[in-house]
Amino acid sequence: PGLHYGEAFLADAPVPEAFDGAFARTGALPASKLLFFDTETTGLAGGTGTRAFMVGAADWLDGRLRVRQLTIATLAAETSMLEAFRAWLAPDTILVSYNGKCYDAPLLATRYRLARRANPLAGLMHVDLLYPSRRHWRGVYENCRLATIERQVLRVLREDDLPGSEAPAAWLSYLR
Repeated sequence: PGLHYGEAFLADAPVPEAFDGAFARTGALPASKLLFFDTETTGLAGGTGTRAFMVGAADWLDGRLRVRQLTIATLAAETSMLEAFRAWLAPDTILVSYNGKCYDAPLLATRYRLARRANPLAGLMHVDLLYPSRRHWRGVYENCRLATIERQVLRVLREDDLPGSEAPAAWLSYLR
């Protein structure tokens, strides 16, 4: 109760067996092992009072991009969300994020610790795309925030997107 699960499949261009990881100073990154993930949280302060109320992830399954989302509607559902996310991980999963090494992964580690659960992210390879983006585009654009890199490099402009800074208020409004 209180945990909502969403899943969508998107038709995708053919996915290569592996991606060249030179940009992240790694070897080949097998597409079948990649799990892109992100969280939405109650704030940026960190520490025990900051909770992830949503965990989203994407991977390739049967040639299609699978996007999954876990959202809690009660604080009591947090442990269920953490356990559901754990089930998406395998010992050879390669995590992919944007600023996830410094924010999302440590936040989830704290939440697992507070739930008295082992941290399933510990020991997994983690490619954080923020760092190679900074190495390549620092000084080229006004900043290396995800929205900036999406707009300037990928030519992607999100439509009807809620800024992350407004996500906590939107979630609290949803709960009310």
